[in-house]
Amino acid sequence: MGRSKEFDPDATLRSALELFWRQGYEATSMQDLVDHLGINRGSIYATWGSKHELYLRALDRYRQDRGDEALDLLGRSGPALPAVREFVLAYVTEACTDPDRKGCLVTNTATERLPGDAQAGRRVESAFGELEAALTGALLRARSQGELAADADPRALARFLVTFVQGVRVVGKTEDARRLQDAADQALRLLR
Repeated sequence: MGRSKEFDPDATLRSALELFWRQGYEATSMQDLVDHLGINRGSIYATWGSKHELYLRALDRYRQDRGDEALDLLGRSGPALPAVREFVLAYVTEACTDPDRKGCLVTNTATERLPGDAQAGRRVESAFGELEAALTGALLRARSQGELAADADPRALARFLVTFVQGVRVVGKTEDARRLQDAADQALRLLR
């Protein structure tokens, strides 16, 4: 009979997520994980297989926990353009108020792991694709409701906004809130 786990895998995964998010994949050693999680290497390997698999699972959990907020905001009924504006400003506010300046785990993964990590790359592309689809849907609604110019291209605007908010996550690692607020003002001018 196998031994039962003496730790909560879900809580441990969330703890690993926080460590990877704060330090990055490369800067997090197996010993860092052992020390931070309070479990031995054997338990990490038995539960997740490898540091890389643990990282991918942490990234999946991050996307699951954080992605729904944006999708819910962009999918709500009523006027769509205010929701898109709120979405953009939420990224800027979060970047400006994060005391740890850790950014977004998806964006961090893109800058640290790509193009060399195909598994991480698929997750990053999926996350960006979900955001693009949600923004495109909201912008299509905005155009059909007369909130956005009839000649606006919702898909192109959505792609711009996905690119913009990912840039916000990178620049947000600095302490220049004014730069982010000025950039957001310019991005929001496109949404008329």
